[in-house]
Amino acid sequence: MEANKKKIMDHIQDLGALIALLLLVVGISIISPEFRTGSNFLSLLRQSSINGLIAFGMTCVILTDAIDLSVGSVLALSTVLCAGMISSGVPAGLAMILALVIGTALGAVSGFLVTKGRLQAFIATLITMTVYRGATMIFTGGKPISNLGDSFVLKLVGRGNLFNIPIPVILLVLIFVGFYFLLNKTTFGRAVYATGSNWKCAKLAGINIDRTKIIVYAISGFMSALAGLILLSRLGSAQPTLGDGYELDAIAAVALGGTSMSGGRGKIYGTLIGVLIIAVLNNGLNILGVSSYYQDVIKGFVILVAVLSDRKR
Repeated sequence: MEANKKKIMDHIQDLGALIALLLLVVGISIISPEFRTGSNFLSLLRQSSINGLIAFGMTCVILTDAIDLSVGSVLALSTVLCAGMISSGVPAGLAMILALVIGTALGAVSGFLVTKGRLQAFIATLITMTVYRGATMIFTGGKPISNLGDSFVLKLVGRGNLFNIPIPVILLVLIFVGFYFLLNKTTFGRAVYATGSNWKCAKLAGINIDRTKIIVYAISGFMSALAGLILLSRLGSAQPTLGDGYELDAIAAVALGGTSMSGGRGKIYGTLIGVLIIAVLNNGLNILGVSSYYQDVIKGFVILVAVLSDRKR
């Protein structure tokens, strides 16, 4: 009986986020005809791909009852290093692969600090966030890196289209499917949920808690680096301030999608809905000409509602 009640509540929770998204889309569409154009929806999806990729990685971290504040700084550092390699003559394809490796390693460092250093996740990732951001400023001298050449591969990642669908949107969908399979159909996915639900029981069940947490942080770093490559492609240069504040949007998307901030409960498709809610909100408010200052206030209240509803559950 209790299990059935829990399932019903989970379904209501999932439907709640989806209904909120649909109401938001309908409401803004009525107010602004410009919002409901096909080109705007494609632009909205392209923009949401950055936060979506980061939020997928963040979901894995939060499911283990942890947090990753360093995602924006990982994005920035891996991206400027990639741009630096390209501008110094390294082939763009190789530089992009190395950037993904660097992002994965930077994420794993946070995992090691949390597991082996026994630091709280908030403190550990606050440290790495600060260090990586400082390293980004040192490497760039506070100036953007341009002169990236005319590489087809680099252009394709952020500006390419396939059958008139932006490549970032295709990547978002494919990676979503990958995460859905990882979290729902694999032993590792069960380990992630078990670690967040009750790490002591998970450890008694034979799950390597430290390895699981290091891997989820590495995944988060990889996703941040991938998002950085899309940004690099779109902008054509690497700004030292890239990724500033991105961790907040990612955490907000995860919370809006119904993932518990205390770990152990949540769905990756919920995160996707949360990402779309934030994207629609940002896009709609921009079209309506709402000041960016008010946008921050509105997003803050949206996050507050999501966290309070999680606490109530």
